[in-house]
Amino acid sequence: MTAIDRRTLLASVAGTSALAVLGATALAGPADAATAGRPTLRMGYKGNWVRSAQQFMSDSGYWLGAVDGSFGPLMQQAVWAVQKNRGLPRDGVVGPATWDAIAMRYRVWPRYSGDHIEVDKARQLLIVARGGRGLVTLNTSTGSGRAFTYYGRRMVANTPSGTFSIYRKNTIGWEYGALGGLYKPFYFNGGIAVHGAPSIPPYPDSHGCCRVSTSAQDYLISSGALQMSERVYVY
Repeated sequence: MTAIDRRTLLASVAGTSALAVLGATALAGPADAATAGRPTLRMGYKGNWVRSAQQFMSDSGYWLGAVDGSFGPLMQQAVWAVQKNRGLPRDGVVGPATWDAIAMRYRVWPRYSGDHIEVDKARQLLIVARGGRGLVTLNTSTGSGRAFTYYGRRMVANTPSGTFSIYRKNTIGWEYGALGGLYKPFYFNGGIAVHGAPSIPPYPDSHGCCRVSTSAQDYLISSGALQMSERVYVY
């Protein structure tokens, strides 16, 4: 964001006062000006408005792959993350309220300091923190709370809260077991891992792991966000 020098600030204040005298009731801020006449955006849409929304989200740390002007699955993941962060309905559609949230460029701030991963179960967000700052935010799906059977044992799909460290990883590809496939899992609590999956809905739906898209998992690994001994806070 461009810094505002003192002269620009004074000019802005003077202009605002003049408009107030003329009877103006409100001024459009940068977010309003940047998104005036904005259309509702949905999966499959393409164009400059999509590119603008992508750029706003990318600037705020919501990872969505390439800023390419195409509203695909990765952009939908980012839209869900924005909606979760701002307490909006998780419909994956960029309507008026979601446009407002995107254009304001709110960055997700982590709960803890230092370098680590956070899994916010209430908001269903995975946050990569560096230096106590939220660097990357992803839509995630954690334990559904539903009962299931695992090798004859009745269990409940839960993602336990606590402080953990990544102790085992697979950067080659898929791992398959009794509960299905895990893409490049990084384990931090027994059999619970951060891993890629083909389905990451905007609500808790896993057996206990923290799902992200396969593309996001590749990004987390290649960027060094996921690595051995990385601290993981789950709350």
